[in-house]
Amino acid sequence: MTESPIGVFDSGIGGLSVLQALQAELPHEHFVYWADSGHAPYGEKSDLFVRQRSLAIARHLIEHHHIKALVVACNTATAAAIHTLRAQYPHLPLIGVEPALKPAMALSQTKRIGVIGTKGTLSSEKFHRLLTSLQDQADFVVQPCNGLALAIEQSTHAASGAQTSEKITQLLRDYTQQMGEFGQAAGQMDTLVLGCTHYVFAHKALQSLLGSDIQLVSTGEPVARQTRRLLDAAGQLRAGPAPLAASARMQLLTNGELSSLQAAAKRWLDLPHAACHKADPQV
Repeated sequence: MTESPIGVFDSGIGGLSVLQALQAELPHEHFVYWADSGHAPYGEKSDLFVRQRSLAIARHLIEHHHIKALVVACNTATAAAIHTLRAQYPHLPLIGVEPALKPAMALSQTKRIGVIGTKGTLSSEKFHRLLTSLQDQADFVVQPCNGLALAIEQSTHAASGAQTSEKITQLLRDYTQQMGEFGQAAGQMDTLVLGCTHYVFAHKALQSLLGSDIQLVSTGEPVARQTRRLLDAAGQLRAGPAPLAASARMQLLTNGELSSLQAAAKRWLDLPHAACHKADPQV
């Protein structure tokens, strides 16, 4: 199993932000990434639908790619399906993502923290339990951002251009204004948790809107470190004399538009188009 790849999946291109962190943390590992763009976004789908998709993708990656670990690089899928996946595959190292509330608490000085995410993530029982467990330690302002993940997903389409970029900026402006004041003074939010892996790709636009002194917190690096810990504990870390080139250890699959995944992979991971492929349409 040491030589087998690590599976990673998301509802679309958002999980590429987690894949970035994984390839940096694990430079000798091979990865198979599934972008379920044909069914995106998950955040506005039912829990049952998301569980069914998660199980179908996991089964395919296990049976056809013989993965040694699975990273659920989607907050909504983690909330809806991680327990089901662990019950179905008890011996497979499984790593999910969740909004980084604890890391944000460690960074915040005002202890007033904003959290943005999809409706599916922020309304989930898993997120509610996490939020409740921390509410006496900080004040969290939670804002669902309907349409934002889809707009970021569509921003990689060749025909989208400046119009989609403007839509993303407008959605960010509307949602952050609804949350209240950001800043360093008492009662203001000095930290914002990006509770969807897609949102990392709007980092520059968010920073421009909120100011450089507002800290933006995502989940990629903690997830990558946890993946390393689990593989190390299982004796499944792949070793080598030198790190592998990213293009030699990445296989990206999509059931959406191949050109969109290719554009995103080139833009954010500097991967050649040849690293991207159409996924099995039966999954």
